[in-house]
Amino acid sequence: MKIAVVGATGLVGREMLTVLEERGFGKEEVIAAASPKSVGKEIEFAGRKLTVCSVDDAIAARPQYAIFSAGASASREYAPKFVEAGTTVIDNSSAWRKDPDKALVVPEINIAAAIDALKQSRNHATIIANPNCSTIQMVLAISALQREYGIRRIVISTYQSITGTGIKAVRQLEAEESGERNVESGEMAYPYQIHRNLFPHGGDFQEDGYTTEEQKLVDETRKIFGDPTIQITATVVRVPVVGGHSEAVNVELKREYDLADVRRLIETTPGVVLYDDPVHNIYPMPITAHHRDEVFVGRLRRDFSQPCALNLWVVADNIRKGAATNAVQIMEELIKG
Repeated sequence: MKIAVVGATGLVGREMLTVLEERGFGKEEVIAAASPKSVGKEIEFAGRKLTVCSVDDAIAARPQYAIFSAGASASREYAPKFVEAGTTVIDNSSAWRKDPDKALVVPEINIAAAIDALKQSRNHATIIANPNCSTIQMVLAISALQREYGIRRIVISTYQSITGTGIKAVRQLEAEESGERNVESGEMAYPYQIHRNLFPHGGDFQEDGYTTEEQKLVDETRKIFGDPTIQITATVVRVPVVGGHSEAVNVELKREYDLADVRRLIETTPGVVLYDDPVHNIYPMPITAHHRDEVFVGRLRRDFSQPCALNLWVVADNIRKGAATNAVQIMEELIKG
């Protein structure tokens, strides 16, 4: 099997290679592709070195699957070309998520949408969209509640790792921590100091005052659950953390619930770990999820201010389950058919 990783030199692309090796694809023919400035570089993979090639060369190699983490513009340009060559694309950017003709997939919830899309494709190749990292962890944590009780409304406040912006943000934070660079100088990912700071700004601001990161939580949750009636509002905050996203989630269900049953549903959801024993100070933190593929849920409690509502705290590694691992899992399920 041939598998292309497009954007292989980036933060998520490198993690995709790591996840491929961890999940048994180390002996497959893996093609590392990236932008022209990275062509010719070497990347370690499964005990050997991969020479980075151009995206056009990766298309010409006709891999069965191409996993993208190269940004929306690159995905819009190159993903259809891969499909024309018979390659199924799993895209980590925002390019195809809102497209009604493209499946938006978290494998534990709706892998059937990806399998159906592949079966219905013209040449047994299609584009599958990987959701936003903050969406993935939230919908997986509450998916069983949606299935068993139905969800009327969700209020989300996120505390998102700066790794969601990429390696440039990590370098900015490291430089600020070490005092190597003044916040007013140098190449910065953010217009403000990251170290010892946080800011309510993820993505670009829209005319309505919300950001694109906040809008993604609304649109993608409805699409994944197949329910456009769910009322959702979000506030996205960037925090000086490397390792994972955290979310305070308030969920209003459509009918009254038993908290013990909610605990059971969350605890038995594949890919979710209920990490919730506040008496002994056990609750998820970014450090809990770092380099892990599970979504961790804690601080589970009834919301006494609103009927049928509850609060939970959701943490996951945004580079792993929030991006690389979810994409590789989609590919695994498509291979199984």
